[in-house]
Formats: sequence, structure tokens, C-alpha cells
Amino acid sequence: MIKIAIVDENRLFRKSIETLLNSYDNMKVIFDTQDGNDLHEKLIESNIDVLLIDIQLNKMNGIALVESLRTKFPKIRIFIITQINTKEIILKMIEIGMDGFFSKNTEPMQLKNAISAMDSSCFHYDSDLEIMIKETLLWEKRNQTKIKYSFTSITKREMEVIKLACQEYNSIEIADILNINVRTVETHRKRLIEKTNTKNFIGVVLYALKNRLLTIEGF
Repeated sequence: MIKIAIVDENRLFRKSIETLLNSYDNMKVIFDTQDGNDLHEKLIESNIDVLLIDIQLNKMNGIALVESLRTKFPKIRIFIITQINTKEIILKMIEIGMDGFFSKNTEPMQLKNAISAMDSSCFHYDSDLEIMIKETLLWEKRNQTKIKYSFTSITKREMEVIKLACQEYNSIEIADILNINVRTVETHRKRLIEKTNTKNFIGVVLYALKNRLLTIEGF
């Protein structure tokens, strides 16, 4: 059973999504709240697997909150669900290490699939944001004024994994294309995240773009 918590200022939204998620056999919303004042304590007590949170919170800095949560609860998968989708915000969420970014118009099945996914190295987002995500990566490549990465050697095989992942192939499909074991693909993914000192696999893609190992057409 996947245990879920929801943080959003809109009570109707919280209760609606709680009803939806509780309708799935393998999911259970443990608690919901409108702000993050007592969130840390609740997360410790409830042993949550997944947190759904809106960064647009009136009473506190939502970005600072999720940054703190990512540091203190690295094992909890955190998905942003918000109406704010500027390039700066999306990039910041990628750099912090969020597990996904969704708008409040997301198709329910896309959110369900993201929550159910077991691969923690993936960055999930709804199809409506796909163009925005790609534009964000290209925009950051052109405006490299933030985090500067030191170059790390990436092997030919690892680049093949990156390029196939950019084409939306999952680990099973990549293993089949490259004629290798699925566990080997997962090892490559994890090693790439460690090599590039990033939080998830889209961070690896961002690293490859910044270091001109990959073009935006390859994403």
C-alpha cells in the first residue's frame, strides 16, 4: 500500500484528490493539510511514501519548504501539483530533486501512474507540460548563469541510455534495444546520477545538455 499525504490550501481540491486516490486499490491518503507548519512532524509520525504539494502557499515560502523536505526526507517521493509553471520554477524543482511536476489539469491516470512507478530516478510530468519541460531545458542551456557542473566522463554506453531515456523508453525497453539486462540499465541510471551529482535522471539530461554531450533534439 502506497501511503500518501497532500498539502494544498484549497480544501475542495484536497478532498477531491483524496477521494480519487483512495479509490485505487494500492493507495491510501493518510493525511491532508493546508500549510506546512506541522508537516515535518506529521511526516515523521505517518511514515509517508509520497507527498503531493502545491508550492503556492500564502502563509509560507513553498519553494523553501519543499527544499527543506527534500533534505530531511530523501526517501519520500515528492510531487509538485500547482498552477505555477514558469521556466524558473520548473528548473528550480529539477535542481532541488523533486520527483515530478504536474499542473492541476493533469489527467488522473497520469498522476496515478507516476505515484505507482517504482523507479525513483525518473522525473514525472503530465503530457500538457512536456513542451514546457523541453523549453526549460533549452532555456537553461542558453542561459547558464546558475549551477555550473564540473565535467565528468560519461561512457558511450551511458550516453546510449541517456538518449534512449530522452526518447521516453523505459528501462525494460532500453534493455531490449541495447540487448542488456534491465538491472544493468538501472545500474547505469544510478551511476549517472552519482557521477553528475544530480537528484534524478532529468538532472542527468540537464547535465548532458550543459556540457554539450546532448542536443535538445535528442531529448
